[in-house]
Order: sequence, then structure tokens, then C-alpha cells
Amino acid sequence: MSRNSLLILILCASALSGCAADYLNNYDTVTLAAGDTQKFNSLLQTVDPFNPASRNTRIEGDGPRAAAVANNYKFPPPPPPPPAINVNVGGAGAAVTTTTTP
Repeated sequence: MSRNSLLILILCASALSGCAADYLNNYDTVTLAAGDTQKFNSLLQTVDPFNPASRNTRIEGDGPRAAAVANNYKFPPPPPPPPAINVNVGGAGAAVTTTTTP
């Protein structure tokens, strides 16, 4: 056997042994995803499991405010203009300052 074929054989064997790990373990449940049956049974026999406030179908809200928010989302306001830039002409002690707006 060449070195490459031996390496491939070892890689395949290790990959297949990882898949069989769950089958070799012994579990007390039918599936690996079995849950807490006592809690399930107690919830199953609850007379009214819903919160009483869930029956309130009247959703309070402010219609004009919601419409304004939706309108601002669809058509955002323009960004504010950039601030003015102060440029010092003539060095550190010069008294001449110009203001430009882009």
C-alpha cells in the first residue's frame, strides 16, 4: 500500500466511526429529542392555558402617529447641511479668517 492510500483509508475510517457513535450508545428514550413528559402532561391537562389578556382584540394605538412614522420611513427628510468650515489664512497669529460653506 502506498502512503497516500493508507492516509485516505485512515481518514475514511475515522469519518465513518464518528457517524456510528450515536448508534453504539444506549438510551432510555425512543428518540434523542425526547422531552420532559411530566411537564407535557401537566400542560396538556390545563383547562385554560392562555393568558386572560390574550382575548383582548382591541389593539390601542395612535393612527396619525403610526402614519407619520411610516411616511418618514418611505420618504426620509433630507439631511441637514454640513457645518461651515473655518479656514485660517496666513498662519497661527493672523487675524484674517474666512468662512466657507460647501
